[in-house]
Amino acid sequence: MQIYWTKIKQIIEETPEVKTFLLDCPVDYTWKEGSHLHLALKGFNTGEKPNRSLVRHMSISTLPNEEAVGITTRIKEQSSEFKTILKNMGIGEEVALFKTHTHVPLKREDKTIYLLSAGVGLATFRTLVLEYFERTDGVQNIHSLNIDSSGDYLFTDIFTSTAEKNFTAQFVNNRPAYYEQVKDLATDKNGLYYVVGSDEFLIQTITVLREQNIQPEQIMLDKHAHQLLDFLPIAEK
Repeated sequence: MQIYWTKIKQIIEETPEVKTFLLDCPVDYTWKEGSHLHLALKGFNTGEKPNRSLVRHMSISTLPNEEAVGITTRIKEQSSEFKTILKNMGIGEEVALFKTHTHVPLKREDKTIYLLSAGVGLATFRTLVLEYFERTDGVQNIHSLNIDSSGDYLFTDIFTSTAEKNFTAQFVNNRPAYYEQVKDLATDKNGLYYVVGSDEFLIQTITVLREQNIQPEQIMLDKHAHQLLDFLPIAEK
């Protein structure tokens, strides 16, 4: 396993609770849209065993052409040890990156793509939307639906509806409105439904999709293959 040590080059306050950390791109480090990584803080590998409290699985919210590895995360006032340390880090401090992979690349199958997310789960979809804007072939259109009870919606410079590029961005701030919209979107029985959020959010969203006869192969999750069976059959149990 290769570990890339790199430095924080910029910190962006997206909302009062959400920050994006832009990291220098390590030499020979590559990724594609929909990727995630393991982000580790100094000291995570100094003992006999890795200190897992200093490591987090994170989505990458930028594309390589932005010349930075972006990590967007919510940091509340009362946070974990990892988030507390990260919150107090500054430009020039080092972090480690490893185990970069993607389970949710942009599929170009001439279908409509629905991006269903909660809160900062939108960070995963930012890269898919940017990739789509760069090249729209093979995708009929994209509809993004994000729920964020804080009301501080993310990336509104990108997630803005544009008829020219067949892109719709929709935000709601409560669960009932979200699930009603999912039901409406699921009238498209040929679409591809990408879902990103907490495990509870995945289960509830998948349940709604399956009740609308959306098939498991139409549902894309940011999960390893061995984890998928924990989620996709949920409505059939």
